Amino acid sequence: MWLTWRAATERALYGEEGFYLRERPSGHFRTSVSASAAFAEAVLTLLAEVDAELGKPDVLDLVDIGAGEGVLVARVLERAEPGLRDRLRVTAVDLSPRPGDLPDEITWSRSLPDTITGLAIANEWLDNVPLDVIEQTSEGPRVVMVNVHTGEERLGGPPHPADREWLDRWWPLTRVGARAEIGRPRDEAWASVLVRLTRGRAIAVDYAHPVDNRPPCGTLTGYRDGSVVTPVPDGSCDITAHVALDACAEAGRRAGAISTTLSTQREALRELGLTGARPPLELARTDPRGYLRALARASEEGELLEPTGLGGFGWLSQTK
Repeated sequence: MWLTWRAATERALYGEEGFYLRERPSGHFRTSVSASAAFAEAVLTLLAEVDAELGKPDVLDLVDIGAGEGVLVARVLERAEPGLRDRLRVTAVDLSPRPGDLPDEITWSRSLPDTITGLAIANEWLDNVPLDVIEQTSEGPRVVMVNVHTGEERLGGPPHPADREWLDRWWPLTRVGARAEIGRPRDEAWASVLVRLTRGRAIAVDYAHPVDNRPPCGTLTGYRDGSVVTPVPDGSCDITAHVALDACAEAGRRAGAISTTLSTQREALRELGLTGARPPLELARTDPRGYLRALARASEEGELLEPTGLGGFGWLSQTK
């Protein structure tokens, strides 16, 4: 069966017996959440900042979009001070079944809340929003079709006018054979978060690229069991592509965001107190166990900050 990449990915990841309804992400790839509890502690710091900005409302939302196994919100809830924890309304949004070991205070939902007052965070969510692939030909851009069983590709017709408009604005193709991934569905997904944000902050963290440095052949790829594999949309692997976060930022502005910051994870986490600094050697003599704990923590923070790895992820922060 031949489908567009968007339709094929939707079917492979979220259809009946789809990859994300059947598999747990931690079994296939490493994220900032799974790499270290330091990420959750940074999110807790961010949540406290938002709480103060909002004047400590009676109910403060924390919404984790694409929550996976719920590890992030569980860790934040565990570490929150009682005065904050008592006011928290925690929602984990994911299409997969609720994990059995989550605290009862966490609401597990397949859809976004109607309103959000507080912090919404989407860590590696947008890269799994399915999109179409376009290839430039001598006759103009054409939609790439894919065989859902083999991953074989062939060219279809021209893109939808709205996709062509997005392409011209955000990913212009200048040579025959060049490819782009139409990020319009991700813009719409991100805007749906900002529309629901009444007051507070929305954060998207993901693989990203800017309009002046898009990869000439796109970024569509697959992951299985911790390894990069050919993206075959048969449900056997994760299918992902980097995110045009600058386009998502513009969609967020149109949805009402009053301030926008685009940075890297390294920059964002350093502002939230992570340094990756090694403990002083003197500690090894006075408190060997404490030194080893501090050294392990420094290593974890270092992985989150590494500019060629997780630290190079894009961070989009928008406020309403």
